Amino acid sequence: MRLTWVQPEDLLPHAIVQARSEGVDVSVVQQQWVAAGGAARPAVGGASEDAGQARLRPLARELLARLDAATPGYDGDRLEELQRSWTAAPALSREVDPQRQHGAWLGRAAGCLLGKPVEKIPRDGIREIAQATGNWPVSGYFTEVGLPADVAARWPWNRRSRPTSLVENIDGMPEDDDLNFAMLALGLFETAGRPDTEDVAQAWLDGLPAGRVFTAERIAYRNLLEGVDPNSAGTVRNPFREWIGALIRADVHGWVHAGDPHAAARSVHPDAWLSHRRDGLYGALFAAALAAAALVAEDVQVVLDAGLSVVPGSSGLAGAVRFGRDLAATGSSLDDALDALHREYGHLHWVHVVNNTALLAYALAAGNGDFVRTTGIAVMGGWDTDSVGATAGAICGALGGAAAVPERFAAPLHDRIASSLPGFDGSSLAALAARTNEVRRRLATVAA
Repeated sequence: MRLTWVQPEDLLPHAIVQARSEGVDVSVVQQQWVAAGGAARPAVGGASEDAGQARLRPLARELLARLDAATPGYDGDRLEELQRSWTAAPALSREVDPQRQHGAWLGRAAGCLLGKPVEKIPRDGIREIAQATGNWPVSGYFTEVGLPADVAARWPWNRRSRPTSLVENIDGMPEDDDLNFAMLALGLFETAGRPDTEDVAQAWLDGLPAGRVFTAERIAYRNLLEGVDPNSAGTVRNPFREWIGALIRADVHGWVHAGDPHAAARSVHPDAWLSHRRDGLYGALFAAALAAAALVAEDVQVVLDAGLSVVPGSSGLAGAVRFGRDLAATGSSLDDALDALHREYGHLHWVHVVNNTALLAYALAAGNGDFVRTTGIAVMGGWDTDSVGATAGAICGALGGAAAVPERFAAPLHDRIASSLPGFDGSSLAALAARTNEVRRRLATVAA
């Protein structure tokens, strides 16, 4: 069995890329690895197809430890230090229309589902599929009805998502980590009050199957099982610490702190700390602040301002947000804009947080709150289609309420979501929204 995102021989090439990006001289490690027969390039899908690489596992573990030891520390990512860089957030109401909370959950589910079947398919493939089925620009769930056999063979659907995520077979919201983490966070708020990193770690171990987490989360999970302290689990043999995983876990932290982007960022930090650092961590702060603003703001630009208020201005993530936002302001055509995004960030892995956040910022600014246009751009851009689609959909749903999600997107969900989390399978999205509002009210009462 070749496990994705966790085998040392597959992690080492990714770790070389990550360490180099942090200023570490990786030349000796890289030479030793390649000389021993190790893969020179990271496995894009999380695991190499060459089972013979397993013989290099002891060397990979040794070299991963060496890179960890050479990597700069992360004291600057501690909450008290990060807050020094935050800027004033927009003044926002704290009153939430329940329909906007419902829209946030509904939009997150529908945006995620839109991107699920084409996850891992590059931008050109997404376009060819959509054009061949009359869905370009993307404005509805994907279908294989009428898809020519040669196109289907050239661009196969995401294997796990195809049976549940094409319009002809959607029957409720299928399970996805982008929704599992939201429900897990909600459950934690209900039971732990204001969860810290250890609370999050325990919740993962108690209720989240290891096979339902990926990239940095799978590494952190492995580290917890090996007895690593939760506060260090994100830094041990983890080349994915600046990928998108923490960003997708942030929305509920924003929703229960609606109108207070800084409180939302403070809330999500312990959660993100379990698995991410630097831009990966900042992505979670950004998304939580976006979510907090979107429930009460009236304009997507205000939402983006709120998100940027909690991101270090000199970081790669802040630069990505500015790039995407400025690109939308130029009025460039969709093709030209996506070309520009890929020229700037196409060298990054499709699950990295920086490229996906640049796409998210562009989609939000160019879509201007319109659910169909915004989620369509998020998916047409490629990269992590279900995750960017989910966050974009949640923002639009929060801005416009449940009515902002067109019936053709909402109806196939049947107000029902599947999950392997204990107590959440079959949950009603409307009921999840009501529970989220109750947590928000309780936290506001405690704060007062």
